[in-house]
Amino acid sequence: MSRFSTLFALSALTLGVAGTPAAQAAPIHNVVLVHGAFADGSGWRAVYDSLVAKGYEVSIVQIPETSLAADVDATKRVIDQQDGPTVLVGHSWGGQVITEAGADPKVKSLVYLAALVPDVGESTQTLETMAKYPAPNNDVKKTADGKFFYMDPTKFRENFAADSSSALASFMAHSQVILSVEAFGTPAKAAAWKTKPSWAVLPGADKTINMDLQRWMYDRAKAKVTTVPGSSHTVFLSHPDVVVKVIEEAAGK
Repeated sequence: MSRFSTLFALSALTLGVAGTPAAQAAPIHNVVLVHGAFADGSGWRAVYDSLVAKGYEVSIVQIPETSLAADVDATKRVIDQQDGPTVLVGHSWGGQVITEAGADPKVKSLVYLAALVPDVGESTQTLETMAKYPAPNNDVKKTADGKFFYMDPTKFRENFAADSSSALASFMAHSQVILSVEAFGTPAKAAAWKTKPSWAVLPGADKTINMDLQRWMYDRAKAKVTTVPGSSHTVFLSHPDVVVKVIEEAAGK
């Protein structure tokens, strides 16, 4: 083989179709957002607007919270609509959901916001009742039929959204999507973080999920962690700029 032919062959191995180095994957432009318990998709508005302004295709899942399987299925239906590689983002209970739904081959990276990060066989109940990581509050109640959990509206702002306005916290408290007890106790069937890169945001004043539990889960998942001092559990509401920056990192930008 001539010297020219050898150089050409080496170039073909290192360049993509359009002359882009093959080792440098194109940045991901699809983002799917999954809310947690006691919230709904409307809370993502500031994050959504910022990402869309930056050119991302953003989809928001409205999970029913009636069972883990129903929430995972709802998330997969939205992932199916994406036209390529996707960043999957979950807040709080949404972390339980994306850990399983994130096994979808379109999902290339995961972002956990004040979230649960279970291993296979672990449920939210398993994680939140670990003796060394007690719950920061006792204000989650059961409905009269004993089948669903909700956050006491009078304690909602204090526990969930302390750094948001009282008007916004009140609206969220009275529009919260309640979580089924069945979902709370259902173990994960997959743990996408074992094979996919993960990022995490840790609120520095979270009164909903024990911060030490979050640190432990994020460390186990080898997630790249961003801590937000003084932030409440709903970090996506009070610090959307930080959340967007982390999502962009997960997208490769």
